[in-house]
Amino acid sequence: MARIGILGGTFDPVHEGHLLIAESARVCLGLDRVIFIPAGCPWLKSDRAVTDAAHRLAMVELAIRDNPLFEASDMEIKRAGPTYTVDTLAELRRRLGVGVELYLILGMDSMRELGRWHRPERIFEMCAVAAVSRPGVADVSAHDLERDFPLSSGRVKMVSGPMVDMSATDIRSRVGSDSPLRGVPAAALDYIREHGLYTDGE
Repeated sequence: MARIGILGGTFDPVHEGHLLIAESARVCLGLDRVIFIPAGCPWLKSDRAVTDAAHRLAMVELAIRDNPLFEASDMEIKRAGPTYTVDTLAELRRRLGVGVELYLILGMDSMRELGRWHRPERIFEMCAVAAVSRPGVADVSAHDLERDFPLSSGRVKMVSGPMVDMSATDIRSRVGSDSPLRGVPAAALDYIREHGLYTDGE
């Protein structure tokens, strides 16, 4: 049975931390490939402006182009309305069929916010979750998860992630400044500069 990892996010912009998390989960869980899915209308980030989806998708495609086990999908961008992970998983289940095992890759910070997500319990019906450790974020215990989400029992795989603390917010704030800009794949950084993204520091 094929094992496919799903890494969603705003990717505004994509950075090395995203690539390292995806690779850590791929190696740890023996995934056949990882699909990066930029959010269309991320409702949890409705309090700030988000860069146009076409730019975010293009940056992801450039960042992963040298890894044949990574691919990008525009499925959330094409879907109208707010982006909900549960809808994406349902669509992937329809597309890929029963012969595929899905692993939703989440940083530990996202794991701690699952209670705010749309129909989070349903997520565990459709896939396993790869919970990747993050610097400065305490791991969620299996006991707490099962208390809040009974269907998570046996469906969460803990992954020791790279202890590299990168923030898209910090990267956006440093574009156009004199501060050194690290952590963005070279091709994506060239794209940012070519298109004048984040020059307002937001």
